[in-house]
Amino acid sequence: MASNRPAPQAVYVPNDDDFGSYDAGTHDGPFEEWNPTEESVRPVRGRHRVHKKGGGGLARSSTVLGVGVIAAVGAGGIATAQDGKPPVSISMPDLGAVADSLPEAKSLPGVGSLMSDDDPTDTVVAASAPLTAAGVSTADAEQGTTDAGEALRARIMQQAENQQNQADTAVRTAAEDAAVKKAAEEAAAQQRAAEKEADAKAAAKKKKEEEARKAKAEAARLAKLAKSYVIPTSSYTLTSHFGDAGSMWSSGHHTGLDFAAPTGTPLKAVHTGTVKEAGWAGAYGYRTVLELEDGTEIWYCHQSSLNVSAGQKVSTGDVIGRVGATGNVTGPHLHMEVHTPGGTGIDPLGWLQGKGLNP
Repeated sequence: MASNRPAPQAVYVPNDDDFGSYDAGTHDGPFEEWNPTEESVRPVRGRHRVHKKGGGGLARSSTVLGVGVIAAVGAGGIATAQDGKPPVSISMPDLGAVADSLPEAKSLPGVGSLMSDDDPTDTVVAASAPLTAAGVSTADAEQGTTDAGEALRARIMQQAENQQNQADTAVRTAAEDAAVKKAAEEAAAQQRAAEKEADAKAAAKKKKEEEARKAKAEAARLAKLAKSYVIPTSSYTLTSHFGDAGSMWSSGHHTGLDFAAPTGTPLKAVHTGTVKEAGWAGAYGYRTVLELEDGTEIWYCHQSSLNVSAGQKVSTGDVIGRVGATGNVTGPHLHMEVHTPGGTGIDPLGWLQGKGLNP
């Protein structure tokens, strides 16, 4: 055995010749520095070159060689032997037993394609999946995409298309919502207009019905008044009206309504009241003043005879006198005047019409 000197820091790459001729007892001197050259080391460029070695413990020399290189580099790295130090004897284990326990290289994934039983000069290119297949999903593969860049591009395009679809959907939804809102507003406006028109029609109908009701009530009132009020005489002709102008009247205009009728035609009380006056009244001839319940006075003038006296109460239709031509007249007639409770003379024709009478 050699002395226990430290192991040199040189890179030792065993080959087939070294394993066949090495004898630890024959090397007494120190190891020389070994510098690998282009001639001593065959370059490996992109391919794995495997030499086939037949028989012995180096049947799987490729695997053992890799283990030896890793062990040597890992132990000391690349260095040179120190001068003056005795060499170190290296005892190699029986690699045959190790090789026999290893699985067949061809059975290992990705390694079997590196091994070849052909001539050592033959080269075998390791079969591996292309790097561009990284990131390719199952869905991409099913679609026929095997390039990672193309798959990424396809996914980006798909994402962009999805985003565009979402944006289009949002715009379409907004437009639909706006259309629905506008339609709802228009419908509400139409509804309000219809309600307003209906209200106007209802108001007009109500007003018309109210007017009809009032007209009916007025007609009923006039009919009732017609029963309680009567025209003062019969068989007459209206000759002069209230307000007619003429020199024959001392005031310059006519102050009553003239009913021309034959002398002796009966005169009736137009409504229930009390006789306030009954007698001669100058230009009015024989006159009867009938005061009604509300204070209105009815004057009957130019009578030929009187049938009542002052203070007497009469009812509607009672005869109070007869037509004559007494006083300032041109012929037999009834000169009728109407005075308000305050004493103001008013148109007798309008007053009679207000009571439902149409002389």
